[in-house]
This record gives sequence, C-alpha cells and structure tokens, in this order.
Amino acid sequence: MSGEWRPEQAKRAEGRDMMTPNANYFLYILECADGSFYVGHTQDPQTRLKTHNDSRGAIYTRTRCPVQLVFTEPHDSEDKAVARKQQIKKWSHAKKKAQVA
Repeated sequence: MSGEWRPEQAKRAEGRDMMTPNANYFLYILECADGSFYVGHTQDPQTRLKTHNDSRGAIYTRTRCPVQLVFTEPHDSEDKAVARKQQIKKWSHAKKKAQVA
C-alpha cells in the first residue's frame, strides 16, 4: 500500500473482509442508534465495536447504543489512520452518510 490514501482502499464493514496486507490500523465509522456517526481508529474493528456496545468505549457512544460498524478503511500506520479520522470528523453528517452508503 502506498503512503497516500486512495478511495479504493475503503471498505464497507458489512459482508467484506476488512483485513488487507500491511493494514495495522483502521479508521472506522459507527452508526449510533440515534442515527449519528462516530469516527474512530483501532487495530481491531470487531473488538472495538464490542467495546462500544458494551458501553466501555467512547463517552459519545455510551448513551447511543447499540452502535453498528458501517465503514472501515485500512492504514499502514496509526498516524495515517488518525489523520484520516481528523479529516472525516470535520465532515457534515450528510457527507459521512454518503461515504458509508
């Protein structure tokens, strides 16, 4: 994987294998029960989803459970995943919704 993110690297969470070679970190988007989105990063999206749904994740998601993993994007470093997370967190709800559709 090159050092720059490319749209074809993104994968919708449902029904797809999220593991790719050299992907040590993932940006992920959760859809909360109230329809809002939460953007995070992790090394293991499925374990992190369970943590959120067990009300042990971010404060934001604790009152919005259950949450559903709707999008993941592999990155070869934590720095790249965090940078992409910061970018997406600035997006409007509509733009996030279009990304996960």
